[in-house]
Amino acid sequence: MTLDLFQKEDQHNNGPVTVLGKTFANDEERRAYFREELRKKLPELKEIEGFPIGDDEDIINLSDPPFYTACPNPWINDFIAEWEEEKKQLEKEGKRVPDFEVSEPYAADVSEGKNDPLYNAHSYHTKVPPKAIMRYLLHYTQPGDIVYDGFGGSGMTGVASNNLSSENEVKQLGFDVQKGNVLSNNNVISKLGKRNSIISDISPAATHLSYNNSSSFNVKEFENHANRILNKTIKEFEWMFQTVDPIDNKLYDVEYFVWSEISTCSSCDGDLIFSQIAFDESYNLKEEILCPKCNSQVDKRKLVPQYETVFDNVLKNVVENPKREVVLICYKKKSKKHYKKPDSRDIELIDKINQLSIDFRSTYEIPDMQMMRVGRMKSSKIEFTHQFFTKRILYIISYMWNEANKIEDKRIKEIIRYWLDSHFVNLSYRNRYRPNVSFPYNPMTGVFYIPMMCSEPNPFVAYKNKIRKITTAFIDYIDSFSILSTNSAVLSQINTNSIDYIFTDPPFGENIYYSDLNFFTESWYKVFTETKTEAIVDKVKNKNEFVYNDLVTSSFKDYFRVLKPGNWMTVVFSNTKASIWNGIQLAITNSGFVIANVAALDKKQGTFQAVNTTTAVKQDLVISCYKPSSEFDTKFQASQHSPMGVWDFVEEHLSHLPIHLVKDNATTAVVERSAKILFDRLIAFYVQRSLPVPIDAGKFQEGLKERFVERDGMYFTQEQVEEYERKKAEVPEFIQMSLFVGSEQDAVYWLRQLLEKEPKTEQDLHPLWMREVAGNMRKGDSLPEMRQILEENFLKDDTGKWYVPDIHNAAQKQQLREKRLLKIFEDYKTEAAKPKGKLKEVRVEALRVGFKQCYQDKDFKTIVTIGDRIPNNLLMEDEVLLQFYDIASAKI
Repeated sequence: MTLDLFQKEDQHNNGPVTVLGKTFANDEERRAYFREELRKKLPELKEIEGFPIGDDEDIINLSDPPFYTACPNPWINDFIAEWEEEKKQLEKEGKRVPDFEVSEPYAADVSEGKNDPLYNAHSYHTKVPPKAIMRYLLHYTQPGDIVYDGFGGSGMTGVASNNLSSENEVKQLGFDVQKGNVLSNNNVISKLGKRNSIISDISPAATHLSYNNSSSFNVKEFENHANRILNKTIKEFEWMFQTVDPIDNKLYDVEYFVWSEISTCSSCDGDLIFSQIAFDESYNLKEEILCPKCNSQVDKRKLVPQYETVFDNVLKNVVENPKREVVLICYKKKSKKHYKKPDSRDIELIDKINQLSIDFRSTYEIPDMQMMRVGRMKSSKIEFTHQFFTKRILYIISYMWNEANKIEDKRIKEIIRYWLDSHFVNLSYRNRYRPNVSFPYNPMTGVFYIPMMCSEPNPFVAYKNKIRKITTAFIDYIDSFSILSTNSAVLSQINTNSIDYIFTDPPFGENIYYSDLNFFTESWYKVFTETKTEAIVDKVKNKNEFVYNDLVTSSFKDYFRVLKPGNWMTVVFSNTKASIWNGIQLAITNSGFVIANVAALDKKQGTFQAVNTTTAVKQDLVISCYKPSSEFDTKFQASQHSPMGVWDFVEEHLSHLPIHLVKDNATTAVVERSAKILFDRLIAFYVQRSLPVPIDAGKFQEGLKERFVERDGMYFTQEQVEEYERKKAEVPEFIQMSLFVGSEQDAVYWLRQLLEKEPKTEQDLHPLWMREVAGNMRKGDSLPEMRQILEENFLKDDTGKWYVPDIHNAAQKQQLREKRLLKIFEDYKTEAAKPKGKLKEVRVEALRVGFKQCYQDKDFKTIVTIGDRIPNNLLMEDEVLLQFYDIASAKI
């Protein structure tokens, strides 16, 4: 059993420990045994996607098996087997229920701040606050359940899973806890208790960070070792961060040195010291920068630093560096900050440090990568990782790193290295000097960027403060652990149908170049990311959006494989590009999942476009989706070729959707229950299974009206509508689905919303059309005139007013419209068949209808041919077109 695997540090270091059925005299014996087992397994593990780059011994030494491995973890399924046995005991103790089932998604918007001490203990490129994740875990899981995150990043999913055993942590969410039950408004919503977590990531830097964030340790031991190393380092190197006060001539500790690049004026060849020309007396950036010698205007963006040739003690070679000089020194005197320009002693101090030799062996040449092509990196002349630091900082942090590596206790050594690497970015040239910002650490996040003025902060102050932060973050952390694995999410090695819930925050397009940024940290651990299957858009690595979509789809297919039928996955989405949003949705549905809800992490009001158009990408979203149950799969297989299969799916899907949502004390529409979205989900479900779609949109809407109950533009089963009406009566104000019109389909729904309220003439509609519709179309999408859309979709009475037709007439209208659209599509086929045929402007609705017909006819070649000839933005930003194109591409 593993429930009590991580007892107090002094116990599991010095007393017997039992892991995976084996008992060891102490934790070091356990570690030695599993490291030898890992060494034996490495040849086989190297065949797995995402195996990191590094020497075998470095990988083994970084690992803490079987809990954490800096390579694919071969013991994951062994832990899963033990956890399944533990569930039985938990059920006997009343801490779990055997028939636990989640029928609806967690649909509430979540707003959690980033003030959690553990969240702030160590930075990472992107993180979801663990308290936000805890809310989802409480809804979807019960104690003992197995939670998986294949894009684990900093391990916040593991932290959240562990925190659910802490009554205090759960109460901080605003819930009450009584006798092991978690209550909201006196209703039991979940049970208190740890969820078992499996966290993997392709980056060794990420999994090492996850290991430290989600695994307990002896805080007192950490504090003792950190203070010992820091005090020893201060004793050795404090002279490097001291300066003489010009008034009393006494030495004081420096808070930071400000370095400024020296450039050359393009007009007079005079020296330009950026700090002197760019700021006024109040240290505000000047609107106009002038050369002090010739008074010509200087363009900051075109400034190129001067270079000086220096001997690099690490490379044992001569290199070119940007010419910089210290222009300002901030120091502490009687707890008050003072400022001075460098004097002769300060200059001599820098010269003395630069003359010192250094035995630093953890530098690596930086490969060609996107991050080295941006942010002034070319002009920085940085080619090796150690060149990100001043000589002074490199001396100090390398000394501390060597001291950390001497620690025998593995767990303490790794948390000490976690402490050290938490400040590597802040102590590098990437730390911008911002005169009017009091916070001392200001690197530009998510990118390599070397500023013209950088701040070299005092590392002793930085690390002293960080000891306090880490101690505060972990002092009350429950004794727990997560299982960590370093591998690609494309293939996890986890047994099929063995995971209870997935919470994941995958990379989104080219938002963050994770492996580039992590190279900086991984160079210290000597184990690097294998980038072949990294899901990212990256020109340098020849990964476009199609490659990215394929990698994400492969990852989600593995998620689908390992998740138990009938269970849920939550996907956090954050990107500002519509094509990435559609690609993620396509990856989810093509993997077999069915999307049930999209909510926000911090959103005030729900709108229709927030989940269904390109504007959705302007906010952080949470996608809830489910894997259909085994019972439904069996039922559907029997009816998939008949119309009954359609209604079996709709009924099953409706049972997974929220029934009633409240926002701002008002009932709000559930967009997933609209006819449009239900039909889109139906198409995705059939296409993912390579089945013909047996119904058109008109017949589908007619069938919805006949079989289900419509309320406020949403569809319910009879049982659901009774609950909806009961809850709506308690919150009677209703927020209608608002609609941003970005396509012809949106325009039809926009007109329907207006005409359902009351019939209108063309004169009534035209000014609204010009304001809300006419200027919003995507480039290349040909929108018909309003009159044509009215004629194709609506009816006009004797007074000239347009109105919404009844179901029968609407179905006939739809059939006639589709015939016209198919005729337009035939013209597109003819044009695309020409040798250099390009379709610069198309009617997207005609493509949708045509692609669907080609899919039914198994004419996949036509879909791909036309898809390759239309504007790329139309293909990538339209979920339906992209889905048909993706399936067709796989067929030919």
